[in-house]
Amino acid sequence: MFEELEKIRQQCAVCQKCPLGATRTKSVFSAGVPNNKIVLIGEAPGFNEDQTGEPFVGRAGQLLDKILESVGFSRKENIYICNTLKCRPPNNRDPLPEEKAACREYLDKQLEILKPRIILLCGKVALTSFMDTKEGITKLRGRWFDGPHGEKMMPIFHPSYLLRNQSHEKGSPKWLMWQDIQEIRRVYDTLK
Repeated sequence: MFEELEKIRQQCAVCQKCPLGATRTKSVFSAGVPNNKIVLIGEAPGFNEDQTGEPFVGRAGQLLDKILESVGFSRKENIYICNTLKCRPPNNRDPLPEEKAACREYLDKQLEILKPRIILLCGKVALTSFMDTKEGITKLRGRWFDGPHGEKMMPIFHPSYLLRNQSHEKGSPKWLMWQDIQEIRRVYDTLK
């Protein structure tokens, strides 16, 4: 598994399938522990990720780590993290369809190798990359959906959205995320 992922990481590091390959500092392939239980898919690298080559390392990443740790998940122990896009779009804009298409091969290979039983779709870009829907993440978050290979998929709020919505009141995005992460942990604990 590790060797296969490393081979794809190396291909991704020199990829020039779209114009983003020429503007990136580093490709951002993954972080965490390769496993067949749980994968979190984010949107696209930001400035800090482009500099380090690792997903979710800025303020949003710090919040994501706290959310995961609140239910006993850790990048070092049991979750694999990757993005829909492997290179940073200029000014952190949403990825263009052709950029998502160019990167999809790498994401599909990651999932094919790992065969995760839970996929967390973190943010609207990840959501729309996997689900053909007109509904937004606010309506779909926290619900389980069947993935194309029998895995369970749940859309969740992106931590950068939570940083912009500070309330912890019942019904707020942070409160909803707390409900979602507890449900994710419950289902994870049923996996053998």
